[in-house]
Amino acid sequence: MKLPIRVIFTAAVASATLVACSGTKTKPQQAVDTGTSNTTTTSQNNGGKYTVDSLDSDSCLRQRVVYFDFNESTIRPEFQAAVACHAAYLHQFPGARVTLEGNADERGTREYNLGLGERRGNAVSSAVGAAGASSSQLNVVSYGEERPVCKEHSEGCWQKNRRVDIVYTAKQ
Repeated sequence: MKLPIRVIFTAAVASATLVACSGTKTKPQQAVDTGTSNTTTTSQNNGGKYTVDSLDSDSCLRQRVVYFDFNESTIRPEFQAAVACHAAYLHQFPGARVTLEGNADERGTREYNLGLGERRGNAVSSAVGAAGASSSQLNVVSYGEERPVCKEHSEGCWQKNRRVDIVYTAKQ
């Protein structure tokens, strides 16, 4: 019973965020602190329409990592706007394709971490799909603990490894 409510809630939040991001004003949004100071802003000054170059120029679309809490596969609220931006881009460009690479930190068994990475990838896939992207544009892969971005044995490092990387395999 939890899963459908989560999916509906995620879809509602993503849709509301997508509507909020479609204006012509630039809205700053504080990103999560993952060891670097980074601020994500959405800037769709062209009436909500993206170009293929927007993947490299739009600050919302440049955010291609979604971080998760320990043993969680629920998208953190501060990443809903980035997920909505990618959904809008995918909706606008039906030929675009992404691979959602789920990752986990080193704690837990290999099998558990592979499953957790897949659940995280599926959470992002569901949110992007609910916000307008086609399921044929999305591919989920789990790497579990196999591709860490940080190899230290500390909470700050583990936090960086609990993520989904959004990798564009086709841009239009």
